Amino acid sequence: MTITVSESYAYCRDISRRRAKNFYYSFVLLKDAQRDAMCAIYAFMRYCDDLSDDAGSTTMETMRQWRADLDNALRGEFTDHPVWPAFHDAVMKYKIPHQYFHDMIDGVSSDLAPQVMNTFDDLYKYCYRVASVVGLTIIHVFGFEDKKALELAEKCGIAFQLTNILRDVQEDIGLGRVYLPAEDLSRFGVAPAKITYTPEFIALMRFEAERARAYYNESMPLIKMVHPDSRASLWAMIQIYYRLLGRIEEKEFRVLDQRVRLSTPEKALLVIEAGARKLLHAL
Repeated sequence: MTITVSESYAYCRDISRRRAKNFYYSFVLLKDAQRDAMCAIYAFMRYCDDLSDDAGSTTMETMRQWRADLDNALRGEFTDHPVWPAFHDAVMKYKIPHQYFHDMIDGVSSDLAPQVMNTFDDLYKYCYRVASVVGLTIIHVFGFEDKKALELAEKCGIAFQLTNILRDVQEDIGLGRVYLPAEDLSRFGVAPAKITYTPEFIALMRFEAERARAYYNESMPLIKMVHPDSRASLWAMIQIYYRLLGRIEEKEFRVLDQRVRLSTPEKALLVIEAGARKLLHAL
């Protein structure tokens, strides 16, 4: 069955509304065409991530097929998955480099096997593939002129993914994944096979949170580098994740027995604040 570009965008908007728990709030501050492009990109990346989370039934052959479907879609040749027409339209419209999407598939493919990060360099490479490429992709939708924006978008993605890793420690352990670097676990005396809520674990988490905060601080100038109409959206996106990191710290890193999050009203208020800042030309 042939799906139109309009129908494909409708599908991507629905996926984003239902699944993009943090990102979607910032999308509403964009112009319609930008919002649709962000939804199309998110829907593609959401499906990639879902494949890796279903590692019991997903194989490398499945990933190879998805990569082949991606290559075909980038040429304007679509399989029956409803994401492709909108995805192709968005990539072409905003001239997004194709390599970013292959890097994303490389990153999620690595999650099909148990994950152990020996060093922070190992973790950085993983974060780049699954998160920095997201930042590098979406700033093409936001619009930018200064090439330094690419470097800062990469750092912003690292900050986001480190925050996700701190929030999801328990969930990832259940999937056989330990993203906290082995060198850091050893340094703080935390056994990867027996991660529990101890003073050593808290010290380790505080160290990783400070590392994430440093990447947030480095990437903040990115807001002024994207086109003015996009700044409120990017500000809201960064603030949601930055404040999630703060919430994790406020909870004293109690992530092993609860999922730390911002509430829907809190995220909505950040969007309102972003809109107000834009009207006051504070962004």
